Amino acid sequence: MTDDVDRNRRHFLTVATAVTGGAGLVLASIPFLSSLKPSARAQALGAPVEVPVSSLEPGAMVRVIWRGKLVYVVRRDKEMLARLSQTTDLLRDPDSAVVEQQPEYAVNEYRSVRPEFLVIEGSCTHLGCAPLPQFQVGPTDDWFGGFFCPCHGSRFDLAGRVYKGVPAPTNLRVPPYRFVRDDVIMIGADTGVA
Repeated sequence: MTDDVDRNRRHFLTVATAVTGGAGLVLASIPFLSSLKPSARAQALGAPVEVPVSSLEPGAMVRVIWRGKLVYVVRRDKEMLARLSQTTDLLRDPDSAVVEQQPEYAVNEYRSVRPEFLVIEGSCTHLGCAPLPQFQVGPTDDWFGGFFCPCHGSRFDLAGRVYKGVPAPTNLRVPPYRFVRDDVIMIGADTGVA
C-alpha cells in the first residue's frame, strides 16, 4: 500500500458527498412536511362563515355551522330586548363574569355587538346538548323566553345567560364575530369590528 494520498481529491469527494446527501435529505423531506399541512377540507371547516341577516325577520333565528359547531343567530325584536332586564335576578351570571364564555365586546346585557342580533353557540354548557329556542313567554311566571335544553332541563334567557338552579354551569358561549356590512355577520373572525 502506498501512503501517497491525494488530499485535495479526498476533500472534494467528502464535500461532494455531503452536499449530495443534504440535497437528497431536503428533497425527501418535502412530501413529509407537505403531509403535515392541513387539507383544503380542514382549512374550509376552520374558515370564518358569513351569514346574511337582511332577510332574517325580527324574532326569528337561523342556524349555521362553524368549525363543526352549531351557531344560532337570532334577530331579537324590541319586546325580546325588553324582557332581558326582567330575568336578571333569576340568572346565575347576569353580568357575564366568566370571561371565557364571550369576547370582551360581548360583555354587556345583550351579550352582542349590536343588541338586535344575538350570536351564540348552540351547545349547552352542561353536556353539549343543543338547547331548543323557545322565544315565547312561558306558562310559568319565570320563563321570559330563551333557550331550553330538554335533556337535563338547563334554561337560558334571550341573551344565552344561564338561569340559577339548572345543571348548566355557565352562559352559552359567544363565538368571535363581526359585522362585515350592516346586513352580513362573519362568524369566526372578530378583527376589524365595524
